[in-house]
Amino acid sequence: MIPIPSYLARQGVKDMVRISDGRMSGTSFGTCVLHVAPDSSSRGPLAILRSGDMVTLDAFAGRLTVDIDDSEPARRLEAWEPAEVRHRRGWPRLYDEHVLQAPHGADFDFLVPRDQDSVRRVEPMIGRS
Repeated sequence: MIPIPSYLARQGVKDMVRISDGRMSGTSFGTCVLHVAPDSSSRGPLAILRSGDMVTLDAFAGRLTVDIDDSEPARRLEAWEPAEVRHRRGWPRLYDEHVLQAPHGADFDFLVPRDQDSVRRVEPMIGRS
């Protein structure tokens, strides 16, 4: 859940557009743009945003724009550095190294079938473990 910043809540703001490269469990509320891909940790479009940037959402046109000079995105991407990898092992490390972007299912890359011939349905065996 991405809350409304407290300084806006104190001003009476009840809702705002939330834009995220993350996922949503369905327990949140309000206007959301989700699954922006590639994600910001992979130099995706949200990686160039800075505090104070004015972002405009035109839902009818399917367009998200940021009000900055035309040369600014390239300059920001040039200066972009990936975050330090904190996880050395375990599930978080597997996630960091192998989870696909949202348009590709956000699944582990090693679970994607190589071809359709390797996908087959196996009938479950009821009553057996």
